[in-house]
Amino acid sequence: MVWLYGRHPVLAALANSERRIERLLATKEVAERHAAEFAGKPLQIAAREEMAQRLPAGAVHQGVAVLVAPLEDAQLEDVLARCRGDALILALDQVTDPHNVGAILRSAAAFGAAGLLVTERHAPADTGVLAKAASGGLEIVPLVRAVNLARALEQLKDAGFWLYGLDERGDAAIGTLDLKGRVCLALGAEGEGLRRLTAEKCDRLVTIPTNAALASLNVSNAASIALYEWARRRTP
Repeated sequence: MVWLYGRHPVLAALANSERRIERLLATKEVAERHAAEFAGKPLQIAAREEMAQRLPAGAVHQGVAVLVAPLEDAQLEDVLARCRGDALILALDQVTDPHNVGAILRSAAAFGAAGLLVTERHAPADTGVLAKAASGGLEIVPLVRAVNLARALEQLKDAGFWLYGLDERGDAAIGTLDLKGRVCLALGAEGEGLRRLTAEKCDRLVTIPTNAALASLNVSNAASIALYEWARRRTP
């Protein structure tokens, strides 16, 4: 079981039919404000101090927290089966920071990505920290954990996806590309970037142009920019 906290993550979890809700804590004010969303849930009125004792130190819970069973990991085959002609899947190569993965999930949900592919090892669990950063995105975007990322990328190729790796060694800016059709955008961990085998699996390495004074971007910021570049080319 895991505690999720904060208004957006909790409301998204309550609205997700795939989530098993064990316990819902809320202050009296929050419970009254969200009476419709909380109806039929195992609600307990609690003081903010009581919630803080159950959550990680410094957690910004906004007066509401929910104890839930973890979601079942999505299967890549199921995600592919739901993809239409234009689809985007993000692949993260050993990105370990839950804040970054959560922020990427939030952007993926906002721009309509079909799924987020991460490595089974060297990737964060579905904790409250990740869910808070995702601001509800964890309940919307399927999270696929691949035992072998290179093999999963091959599976995407077989399904008609064109693989772009975001890497400083890229030979083209992402804004110059035609990103229509089925696209996978691969991003590596901060500092290390894409691993050699992951980069070799990509059809092309591309860059996000930045000012030379500060050439590198946080991986979640890079993902947001790449998602926007893909989304703005979609047919309305």
